[in-house]
Amino acid sequence: MSISLSLPHADGGLKVYALSGTPLERPASAPAFNRIAYAAAHVVSDPLREIDPWGRPAIDWDATMAFRHHLWSLGFKIAEAMDTAQRGMGLDWAGAQDLIRRSLAEARSVPGADLACGAGTDHLAPTEARSLDDVIRAYEDQVGYVEKQGGRAILMASRALARIAASPDDYRKVYGRILSQTSDKVVLHWLGDMFDPQLKGYWGSESFEGALETVLSIIGDNREKVEGIKISLLDNACEVALRNRLPEGVLCFTGDDFNYADLIEGDGMKYSHALLGIFDAVAPSASKALASLATGDVSAFRAVIEPTVPLSRKIFEAPTQYYKAGIVFLAWLNGHQKHFTMPAGMQSARGLLHYADIFRLADKANVLDRPELATERMKAFLITQGC
Repeated sequence: MSISLSLPHADGGLKVYALSGTPLERPASAPAFNRIAYAAAHVVSDPLREIDPWGRPAIDWDATMAFRHHLWSLGFKIAEAMDTAQRGMGLDWAGAQDLIRRSLAEARSVPGADLACGAGTDHLAPTEARSLDDVIRAYEDQVGYVEKQGGRAILMASRALARIAASPDDYRKVYGRILSQTSDKVVLHWLGDMFDPQLKGYWGSESFEGALETVLSIIGDNREKVEGIKISLLDNACEVALRNRLPEGVLCFTGDDFNYADLIEGDGMKYSHALLGIFDAVAPSASKALASLATGDVSAFRAVIEPTVPLSRKIFEAPTQYYKAGIVFLAWLNGHQKHFTMPAGMQSARGLLHYADIFRLADKANVLDRPELATERMKAFLITQGC
């Protein structure tokens, strides 16, 4: 039975769209991968308890934890309380602490479940940072909380550090101090300013080459404390340049939501592991593709993963920092939550045409897990938008 609906187009009209995608079968048990694969997971609002959606939004903890079980069942590790969870754009440090505590406790109830947690300085307003010591103390607070809960840290970029650092040496001082104190290896996070404009000039340079030299020197000086580095610059040449120069044993995690398929597959000599927000939205496809790659079936990997790339590029198009809206939109369409409401009202950050394109591309990528439900919800959404 064919399914269709009328979707808006850029010319201002509506055109009938007939769905053609085929939902993927779920694995009977979590598959094994030959790449480390973290899915950065979103949080689910609770609109029935919302009092201050801009200042301290309410979270539906049952739905939020259920989504993490969904990701674990597909073989993923979880990157918790990261940018995809609207960290610093709807989820403050107090909310992140609650999320980290709950997720770590939940993981202990699931055999094989694993996660790492974002630790940064977002409880320190950039304008309130007066010295590098302020930034160091903020990092110490958050890394200390993660470790006290029994977690491992992903060392997130700091808006406060980007604002007050005067040179690459300031980054070396801050990261060196924090890494010397961590009880376990951490993953560093190189987040480009397309994801967060306040991070422009991170690592003390506005050029990639200058920033690369700084981050490599930090890793070299603290090699025993660095598991790897996630790079999110949406430029595969930059990632390959970093990957080729990492010390032996230090891993490269792609955060490139434009070019992840090629970077994960590799060039025959080196490849990237993954720490991706798009894996939240396309988890069944990414799981199947990675499982195929683990068996050496590169053709099957490409056949499944490549159709998700145009969808990801749409979700992460400029202004890239609003990609979370598309991630949550797909979670709603696929039945993982009952509504399309986000902390800080971020669902309003994208327009109707953007969401219509996501629907079409998700269908073409076989990402609509329940096409009838997705179509029903898309129709309801269109009505609220005047269509």
